[in-house]
Amino acid sequence: MIWIGICLLGVIALVPALLSFRRATLLRDERESALVLHQAQLAELERDLAEGMIAPTEHDSARLEIQRRVLGADMLPAFIARKGASTGAIAAALIGLPVAAIALYMTVGHPGLPAQPLAPRLVALQKEDHRNDALIDRLRDQLRQIPPGDPSLFQGYVLLGQAEAGRDHYAAAAQAWRSAIEQRFDPEVAARAAEAQMMADDGHISPETADLYRRALDAAPANAPWRMTVQQRIAQSEHQ
Repeated sequence: MIWIGICLLGVIALVPALLSFRRATLLRDERESALVLHQAQLAELERDLAEGMIAPTEHDSARLEIQRRVLGADMLPAFIARKGASTGAIAAALIGLPVAAIALYMTVGHPGLPAQPLAPRLVALQKEDHRNDALIDRLRDQLRQIPPGDPSLFQGYVLLGQAEAGRDHYAAAAQAWRSAIEQRFDPEVAARAAEAQMMADDGHISPETADLYRRALDAAPANAPWRMTVQQRIAQSEHQ
């Protein structure tokens, strides 16, 4: 049933274009335009003479001049261009494109797939969020059980921050990355924490966040790709 509807829509869309290409219109060339103009001038000249607006001598002189122009225009090369000379090729392309599109869809598409209503997809997303919440809570519990000073705490908090940032939980991500740099200061992680805090504050850079940016910049390698971004954030904080 759906294919009948698709075909009908395609035909309805193509009919106006095909009808317009059936009309072959002759384009008036320079010679024809000049002849038409001079003939109109001759007719107007005869009307002026009949109404007594010009004298017979003036009429004869003007008539000779117009006839001279007619002879000159008649010597111009005649050229007739037919608009729509390639109508057949264009019509074939118009018909061939939807046919090719349908053939391509039949080859790589999946018309037999069932519909996917929005409500079930929202339910699936909510279930996935709940699973992610459970995983992150488990990670937090594991981090709490690690004794202070353990080197694995740093990497654990970095992973926690990445997980929270991936869900757009920027405040939680900033807190996790701050916990990471409390274990071992890393300029890139510090810059991430400051950036996440700025996004959590809707673009506002607090003095504390600006200080974290400065600490990250002071310890950053000279070739760090994020140095320019940090410099821009510091300048932004000074002009808020």
